[in-house]
Amino acid sequence: MSILVLGLGNSLMTDDAFGPLAVAGLLERFALPPEVAVVDGGTLGLDLLPRLEGVGKLLILDAVDLGEAPGTVFRLHGEEVPRAFANKLSVHQMGLQDLLAVAELQGHLPAELVVWGVQPASVDIGLGLSPAVAAALPEVVRSVVEELQGWGVAPQRVA
Repeated sequence: MSILVLGLGNSLMTDDAFGPLAVAGLLERFALPPEVAVVDGGTLGLDLLPRLEGVGKLLILDAVDLGEAPGTVFRLHGEEVPRAFANKLSVHQMGLQDLLAVAELQGHLPAELVVWGVQPASVDIGLGLSPAVAAALPEVVRSVVEELQGWGVAPQRVA
């Protein structure tokens, strides 16, 4: 059973870049075994469908507006994930909801689904994370490593 760590977000829209930056941070600091794929999914939406084939556990990293204080870190699991993305307006978040629905219809929905996310302060056009979201990045990377360890994977620190 393989594991996919998927960072979602638009790198040109301030805090929406959180997902891609989180997977980059994970890869900078840790070596992962071959059964773990790490992908910057950007805003690809349904184009990511082939990546879900054969995946048993899916861990998504993203900025999601849940109405909390900017930089608030959260973990969503299982059925909480589609509900959290149901009313989102950004292209990649609507794409995620569609991606999960089509994957389920095709029998490729991973058995385990977890989102580690952060409350954005801004998703305006621009480069760089807000201070609150940037401060949350190391915590999320640590949480992802702990999640993977809970799934029986042993990431090895490289930096």
